[in-house]
Amino acid sequence: MTSPSPECARLAAALRELKAQTGLSMAGLASKTPFSKSSWERYLNGKTLPPREAVQELCHLAGKPDGRCLALWEIAESEWSGRGTEAPRTGGSAEPEPSATPVPAPAAPEVTRAGHRGVAAVAVLASVCAVAVGGVTVALFLLPRQDGGPRGSASPSATGPRCRGAACEGKNPIDTVCAAAPDTLASHRTATGAWMELRFSAECGTSWARMWGTRIGDRVEMTVGGRDVLGGWVRSAEVEDDVDAAAYVYTPMAVTRPGTLVEACFRPAAGGKRECFEGRVR
Repeated sequence: MTSPSPECARLAAALRELKAQTGLSMAGLASKTPFSKSSWERYLNGKTLPPREAVQELCHLAGKPDGRCLALWEIAESEWSGRGTEAPRTGGSAEPEPSATPVPAPAAPEVTRAGHRGVAAVAVLASVCAVAVGGVTVALFLLPRQDGGPRGSASPSATGPRCRGAACEGKNPIDTVCAAAPDTLASHRTATGAWMELRFSAECGTSWARMWGTRIGDRVEMTVGGRDVLGGWVRSAEVEDDVDAAAYVYTPMAVTRPGTLVEACFRPAAGGKRECFEGRVR
């Protein structure tokens, strides 16, 4: 059986956490929803993308707001259908672009611990924010921490990005919907097999880096225009647990303009060689 994409794996992990919070068995879920026991088994194991309604039903049974879970479903559906696959726009020679599921990712594990951002699944389901559906594409990504709105607020109040320019500085590209239709400036596969990309949103005027196929402790650092930490332009992200390792991990955004040089560096957990690559905003 083909392993689920990182985003589908994260959705499955989120749904498993919700199920645990309901206290219901598979048969119990089937008795309280229009979906059968076998269907729930497939949804929770990441074998099948659940219908949007199933996600809403599970959020309701767990007593959690459904906004962010639905956003996560939109992302997973985009990956599942292939709408989230993009070819990099790079000049000259470049690393081959990964497919929609570039690195086979194990199904995200059950998450039972609490407290650390590593309980990404808990953060996704317990506090997941409003869905942003912009035209024909959706945001591709990753692990916000803000509280979601009340149940029934899944419909977005507005489409498109939630910030532009300086207002996006240091923010998450997924929370702000800047990752809805980005350009890929450059991509790179590391010696450990992890993938990295530099991304740019023309609408938001920002760039960020993302990585996947990673290991716990792996770190990505992005700099803009060659500025270092003292310039305040380093944006970084680290893989903190198994759930992170089975999904995309994003750096915060930095404001960039056409012609800006953006660099990303990979620092492997095992202490191997630091690997850097760059892309230029068009």
